[in-house]
Amino acid sequence: MNKKKITSGKVVYTILKYAVVLLLTISMLVPFIWMVSASFKTNLEIFTFPIKWIPEVFHFENYTNVWERSNYPVLFFNTVKLTVIITVLQLVTSTMAAYAFSKIKFPERDKLFLLYLATLMVPYQVVMIPQFSIIREMGLVNSHWSLILIQAFSPMGVFLIKQFFDGIPDELIEAARIDGLGDWGIYSKIMLPLSKSAMITSAILTITSTWNDFLAPLIYLSDPDLYTIQLGLRNLTSQYTTEYGQIMAASVISVIPILVIYCIFQNFFQEGLVSGAVKG
Repeated sequence: MNKKKITSGKVVYTILKYAVVLLLTISMLVPFIWMVSASFKTNLEIFTFPIKWIPEVFHFENYTNVWERSNYPVLFFNTVKLTVIITVLQLVTSTMAAYAFSKIKFPERDKLFLLYLATLMVPYQVVMIPQFSIIREMGLVNSHWSLILIQAFSPMGVFLIKQFFDGIPDELIEAARIDGLGDWGIYSKIMLPLSKSAMITSAILTITSTWNDFLAPLIYLSDPDLYTIQLGLRNLTSQYTTEYGQIMAASVISVIPILVIYCIFQNFFQEGLVSGAVKG
């Protein structure tokens, strides 16, 4: 009897667990499905109730109109440019800082690391005005260099990669030093090749945040030729009308690259998160 009760209890628990996971999955997919459906509708059809998930007529002109009206090729190029440059710079600075905090012993190392991580707890709105004043004094306002400079460093990236570096045995580092490698050789020939999953995880997080960033471009960019995708979507909203179908179409186009990148590197992303959370 006891074994039967335990078995039935496990079955019920498994069913409930998968039911909760299924509900959470549906709740996250429904907005995305609605966005895709709305991208093929007119404004009137979008707000009809009950929702018609499959439009009677697919309005593909929403995609062609948004491509022409919002100067989408320029927006796409600017977004890709910023995303690539910022991601590369963050990987370089994060891996270097992570190696220093993890494998180089210097005075007050741990305190400096905690102080660096403490910047994660400061809301961006707090540093927004002082940061803008500094960028303006440097003459970089209305330039992509302003966005590149303020996003070239990532405390979260340093934290994730340092946690991975901490799991690499110090004996391996000491053996490399005995063989004549210096810090640069250890960093470039040992640490980086062993930390691909952590670097890909950091890169995906950086790509996502940079690609979807709206506030920073809004603050620093005023020239339409420098706009990113998220900032360009604002032009689809005027004082008198809002083309929701075109906005949804532009949103679908902007989501696709991120979705493709995540699907390609999903295994590395999961491995990087796990390795960053568990050491040893």
